[in-house]
Amino acid sequence: MKEKLNKYDRAYLRIAREWGQLSYCQRKKVGAIIVKDRMIISDGYNGTPSGFENCCEDEDNLTKWYVLHAEANAILKVARSTQSCEGATLYITLSPCKDCSKLIHQSGIKRVVYQTEYKDNSGLDFLRKAGVQVECVPDLDQI
Repeated sequence: MKEKLNKYDRAYLRIAREWGQLSYCQRKKVGAIIVKDRMIISDGYNGTPSGFENCCEDEDNLTKWYVLHAEANAILKVARSTQSCEGATLYITLSPCKDCSKLIHQSGIKRVVYQTEYKDNSGLDFLRKAGVQVECVPDLDQI
């Protein structure tokens, strides 16, 4: 059964967008929020792992291979806590790539709400096949 977007969905997606602005990445700033039972249990933005310099791009302006995606950072933060992603919703500004989609499914997240599509939609296709509800809100400020 498809849930209808509500005022909370829009608010959480706006929080994810704001959180993404904390990223040190120059090419793309992505934010993610994980919500369970209307409580934010984790957040993340794209960036380098702990202990690395906060520079995401190389001299050719390409993203360094070890930069973590926003949703991976949020899921890993939950893994280090006493929380669980089981049954949660992920709000993210950019739809997940295929690698992050595997993490989303394995973590127990049941719903993904995103704003902009990633260049490759195979991650979304995987999530749908895995039974994860996927919804796009392209014009967040218009709803």
